[in-house]
Amino acid sequence: MTSSPPPFARFEWIIAWRYLRARRAEGGVSVMTWISLIGITLAVFALIATLAVRSGFRSEFVGTILGANAHVTLYSYGEMAEDGRLDRRLENYTDLAARVGEVPGVMRAAPLIKGQVMANLRQRNAGVEVFGISAADLQAIPGVAQSEDYSGDLARFEQGVAIGSGVARELGVSAGDRIKLISPNGVKTPFGTSPRVNAYEVVYIFTAGRYDIDRTRLYMPFAEAQAFFNREGVADEIEVMVADPEAVDRVVVPLMMAAGQGIGAWTWRDASGGFLRALEVEDNVMFIILSILVLIATMNIVSGLIMLVKNKGRDIGILRTIGLSEGSVMRVFFICGAFTGVIGTICGVILGCLFALYIDPIFSFVNYVMGGGVWDPSIRGIYALPAELNLPDVLSAVALSLGLSFVVTIFPARRAARLNPVEALRYE
Repeated sequence: MTSSPPPFARFEWIIAWRYLRARRAEGGVSVMTWISLIGITLAVFALIATLAVRSGFRSEFVGTILGANAHVTLYSYGEMAEDGRLDRRLENYTDLAARVGEVPGVMRAAPLIKGQVMANLRQRNAGVEVFGISAADLQAIPGVAQSEDYSGDLARFEQGVAIGSGVARELGVSAGDRIKLISPNGVKTPFGTSPRVNAYEVVYIFTAGRYDIDRTRLYMPFAEAQAFFNREGVADEIEVMVADPEAVDRVVVPLMMAAGQGIGAWTWRDASGGFLRALEVEDNVMFIILSILVLIATMNIVSGLIMLVKNKGRDIGILRTIGLSEGSVMRVFFICGAFTGVIGTICGVILGCLFALYIDPIFSFVNYVMGGGVWDPSIRGIYALPAELNLPDVLSAVALSLGLSFVVTIFPARRAARLNPVEALRYE
């Protein structure tokens, strides 16, 4: 008794490969195959490129936030002062920072003084946000102390101030220049409060990587900030850095317990939660839209296979007559469609990965062709279009493309398998 050949036997691959290499007389089939191949390639490329930019944008956004901002900010709920103001100052900030610093997962806790002033150099002015912080705590901020683009000497911080590169450009400042800081809440006199004007040397200029930070941030020694803003003996808040910022919610309760009564917490997720949620929604919508694009591209396989089945009706009739089973015929045409999907997916993955890896020169070329100004950091918040190639993103694109290619191939392949050999050979 003769055993039936196993599925996807060698002869099935040979027949499928023969059909894929259409002769000139069957040029229509060949054209549709190329259209299917190019469509799937471009769809997978677009999907991987979009996923890479999405991942890169989120990583860049979160990285720049965590690189120069507190992971958790502790502040006082405040008490009503005699003049009717809500007093949020922290008088026991040293003990509070020490208690908070002992919480597991906390890397450091630093008291801060914060205020808004106007910076001036010659005829140029800029509004800046002042952060009063100790030199040791400033050295622990990655976005400042480990800035890739900086000038000056951070070791001289106690002798002056450190400013963002955006502030420096706005004022035309270089390291070593002296700028004036003007605060409307300055010296108290019998005639009222007069503005305080002090001059400071710019000892360090940093680039944190976020336009809004570089454009507004100024760091001042903690004791000097206390004197400048009339905060002698108090702090405005406690800046807390944790070991795992992505899991910051886990340390909020221990921080509140260590801080005691009357202290609130504000995490970086609270500050940027709206943007992150909007980014997540946009990511999901873009994935759905591009998935539809991949589906449309794979539908071209159906058109190509239907034309192939129609042109190969005589061949199918002969193959069925000599003993080929319905399953074998179905697998032959399934291989034809799946092969197009696999090759298109591979080409799309290669193009998408190359785009993510070489996005900087590609974007520079596009910016040059468009005459510059394609990316406005004042709107985007970061200085360049980022891309981060993640294996799960690539695998999801591959799984989607191959899955759709295999599924849509089944229907025309089944039609070929069910073709009646008598009807196929009647007019031959």
